[in-house]
Amino acid sequence: MIPSDQFVRFYNEVFKFIDAQGPQELEKYYARVSKNQEYHCLKLFTEEKLEGMYKYWEHIRIEENCDMAHEVTQECYHFDFFSCPSLSKAVDNDAEPCLKYCNHCPGWILPLMTKAGVFAVYNLIDRKQPRCEMFVYLEREKAVRKAALLTEEYGKDVIVTNF
Repeated sequence: MIPSDQFVRFYNEVFKFIDAQGPQELEKYYARVSKNQEYHCLKLFTEEKLEGMYKYWEHIRIEENCDMAHEVTQECYHFDFFSCPSLSKAVDNDAEPCLKYCNHCPGWILPLMTKAGVFAVYNLIDRKQPRCEMFVYLEREKAVRKAALLTEEYGKDVIVTNF
């Protein structure tokens, strides 16, 4: 098994290589990763919606020792990665992180959210900081309002949605 420190460095270089192949190639790669992730969490997200997302990311929080908080309310699932373990390792490296490194999470997550019938707002905050957050709503209008608020605060280049 490859240690995560080495895996993240490899992943970073793969992202750079694929991105250099053309403007849409990295998005195609993320879409393929999303298709693979369907086997791990689509049923959970579709059947249990926000609670299923909490279960999934709670497992990730424990397994990857993530510095994060997350919660479920009646209308929203929210996670806040205070220090993304993946980008942290890519930044703490002798190779420069891929400029689109952070796109890999919303790249695989948002298509799953669409298939699960929910509306997500992914805030990358700053592509050079290992921090991000996501809000998932059952109602599109609430997600649209949240996206507008976050866009005003952070700028449209770091807000990604599936609606």
